[in-house]
Amino acid sequence: MTVQVAQCWDDGVVDDIRLIALLRKYGAKASFNLNFGLHEEERSTTWKYEGVKEVWRLSRAELKSVYEGFTVANHGYRHVPPARVSIAEAHEDIRVGRESLEQYFGFPVVGYVYPGGSYDQATMDLVRATGHAYGRTIKMVANVFPLEDPMALHPSCDFKDPKFWEKFESVQRTGGVFYFMGHSYQFMTEADWDAFEQILQRLLQAGVEWVDLPELFKSFS
Repeated sequence: MTVQVAQCWDDGVVDDIRLIALLRKYGAKASFNLNFGLHEEERSTTWKYEGVKEVWRLSRAELKSVYEGFTVANHGYRHVPPARVSIAEAHEDIRVGRESLEQYFGFPVVGYVYPGGSYDQATMDLVRATGHAYGRTIKMVANVFPLEDPMALHPSCDFKDPKFWEKFESVQRTGGVFYFMGHSYQFMTEADWDAFEQILQRLLQAGVEWVDLPELFKSFS
């Protein structure tokens, strides 16, 4: 049984460049979730992953060339956790995030990813009202579809989940969509990069069908 596989990556960081080179090598589709308001004229860094690795965000001028041919989704204009602020502030960050990306890239942006996984019914309503087709959480589920509400789209797992293949094989047996997520700054060593390339190789050998999230919502609407 052919498994449909989707993936997405958050935050628009410099490591996405190397990641995308790997994805292109294996013909893998992916969605990248950006905070347009946090991309400056030059590359910038404000924190270290696990207190060790400096995380560099891409410059605004790089975004078109880096993500050419891939899906872009809204991760909030400035990564404001919507369920932790006022409705007005959440609405502004969601709305401006989408509008800025559409103006910059020149194509529709239909996906939204909740910053920090912060969501509730009120913020789901905001995401729907601002024209998004789905809102992705960080709650993990065995099989993505069927959905109770597209504003609460739950991925299957993180790409570093020790049970990655167990979860994939479960979907392979029952049919459906396997959807994993990640942040490319999680690649700390060459061994991490090699391990992810092995994932792509194994998925290719399994004959999966790579799909973009907007495609899924056309199929499952």
